[in-house]
Amino acid sequence: MNPLHETLAELVSIHSVTGNEGRLCTAVAERLLPIWTMQHVTRIGNALVVGQQTGRPLISLFGHFDTVPIQDNGEPIVENGRMAGVGTADMKSGLAVMIHLLEDDAVRSGPYDVVAVFYDKEEGPADENGLEEVLDKASWLADSEFAIVLEPTDLGVELGCNGAMNADVIFDGKAAHSARPWLGQNAVTKAGAWLAAMHERQPELVDIDGLEFHEVFSVTQAHGGIANNVLPSSLRINLNYRFPPIYSIEQAERRLHEIAAGADRVVIQDRAPAGAVVQDNPHLDRLVAIAGAERSAKQGWTDVARLAMRGIDAINYGPGDPGLAHQAAESVPLANVDKAYAVLRELLVDGAEDSSKELADLLGDD
Repeated sequence: MNPLHETLAELVSIHSVTGNEGRLCTAVAERLLPIWTMQHVTRIGNALVVGQQTGRPLISLFGHFDTVPIQDNGEPIVENGRMAGVGTADMKSGLAVMIHLLEDDAVRSGPYDVVAVFYDKEEGPADENGLEEVLDKASWLADSEFAIVLEPTDLGVELGCNGAMNADVIFDGKAAHSARPWLGQNAVTKAGAWLAAMHERQPELVDIDGLEFHEVFSVTQAHGGIANNVLPSSLRINLNYRFPPIYSIEQAERRLHEIAAGADRVVIQDRAPAGAVVQDNPHLDRLVAIAGAERSAKQGWTDVARLAMRGIDAINYGPGDPGLAHQAAESVPLANVDKAYAVLRELLVDGAEDSSKELADLLGDD
């Protein structure tokens, strides 16, 4: 394995399920400290900010330490040009790229101040995401001219992101003995017409500057009833809503309430804003040209939304395949890892006379 692949294997071997990122955070800090020194490696809980401001234009890189729970895939396995293991796609392959960019002398001495943020608890509830504390304590990150979140995109350049919201949609009934149902009201069957309509509901396409986002309402859980011979007095349904960047949080809440109007009660449990689509940013134009990728919409939620709320132009670009994220069979093509590193190195070195040759050399390195 080349050094970049070795780094990825080491990261996968250090398990970091959400809430248990401390050991990985320490390992990455210890690796980077000899290069960047204590002055330029700041630990905030189980997050790291690595880099410095010298007055050059600031470009920032973002990646989360945590993974979903292990599914018999805790150790890295290399086969047929791919590395399998928890977090390989989402998003330790992106972390490996970030680490090697920070260690690259050409990047460190290039025309940009390159700062990397490694943070915790991204895979958990939105209000516990560790990036929020980092952005509060390192508010100067808002000076970034451009930010890249290395979430899995399979080397695509994905702009914006859908917002996410979960709500309890509650239907009330009245408990009664199942032998005498006329004495009560069945909350489950009361919800039947609404559930049938949700079953038939199709995603709605929303076009933003030629990018196709899909507005999606999904019923993901339902809980009701206490016994086989008792009519359920309540049915609690989780409605998951993915809304495009045309809606603010407040507008999305109103939209959800409209869709759930047939219920007795609706309680919003969590919410995360949509991410704005970056426009007229020359760094984005250069990235698209270097990567040879088309711009596309990010259907899932990522922290580009959190960064956009701070006024930072942020996009998604990473080596992992989003279709394999969170799966027991999660893996990443090692060629993707190499190319993501080479493309971002070219972006950050920018203007070096031999940069095109270096890019070709890096992509041709086995």
